[in-house]
Amino acid sequence: MIRFSLALAATLFLAAPSGYAAGLKFIRIPGDADNPAIDAAMWSPCATPPIEVRIGALAVPATPDCPIAGGELPLIIVSHGYGGWYLGHHDTAEALADAGFIVVAINHPHANHADMSQANGPGVLIERPTDIKRTVDFMLDASPDAGKINPQQIGFYGFSLGGYTGLVVAGADPDFTKLPPRCSDPKAAGCPPAGHAQPPRQPPSQSLTHDPRIRAVVVADPLSIVFPTADSVKDVKVPLQLWGSELGGGGGAAPENVATLARLLPEKPDFRIVPNAVHLSFLTPCPELRPSSDACIDAPGFDRVTFHKQFNTAVVAFFRKHLTKP
Repeated sequence: MIRFSLALAATLFLAAPSGYAAGLKFIRIPGDADNPAIDAAMWSPCATPPIEVRIGALAVPATPDCPIAGGELPLIIVSHGYGGWYLGHHDTAEALADAGFIVVAINHPHANHADMSQANGPGVLIERPTDIKRTVDFMLDASPDAGKINPQQIGFYGFSLGGYTGLVVAGADPDFTKLPPRCSDPKAAGCPPAGHAQPPRQPPSQSLTHDPRIRAVVVADPLSIVFPTADSVKDVKVPLQLWGSELGGGGGAAPENVATLARLLPEKPDFRIVPNAVHLSFLTPCPELRPSSDACIDAPGFDRVTFHKQFNTAVVAFFRKHLTKP
């Protein structure tokens, strides 16, 4: 385990090269009779300097619809947490694109900031890893940018429930009976109060999607309570960088749950605890227009902007080490 060194990370950040600007476009992964469409944002290396792109309250530095610079590029898929969306980690996506990666962040259907209708049910926990596989399938096949991607260099980044998603994609088999009882839609008629609903049933392991094309994984404060034993994570063998917040606040991603996960993993992860960070400190730094949002509140003295520069540098370095050719 590494207690994240801000001084060391700052040195790495200053030394990191940046040869591109982040191109940005929005894509839609088609649905079918069994699966809804998936909305996504895609960042890529771009030879044109970025401009400020306004998306709601966000000001994102990017070049809209920029032709992708380079070829045979590694691909990173990004999965958000509970109530999140595809721009919730845009600074990390931009850093990866500037470093030569193609990055696709998705909105998990019916479980994102704009549509939470199924966010509390166990079904979405089964569907999340399938969303990732569908995204990889699309990017390697139907996407007009498929020819720019090296199919042997695919990675994953996820936060909170997105971290859970990445662990399952990498081979983990969760125990959903460890979750508190909940309804698919807490606002639906007949949904009993918290603590009175039936606990979710454990589905057969074969219903969970694993994807061996994912070769390296970074997860931050993942929902870890559903991985209570070494057997539940015994098949997670890919290189894994695991981040934890010192102060927590993420329920099943509490610091003790994340620390237990680090001990249970069969291959020793690159485990880093961020001093004075809360669970939501891993979200992108907040725009000035929304400083009072719960997602923007850090512990006293914590500098999210500085931390994210350092965090992004470490994530880029990890994926470079484990995905790209020497």
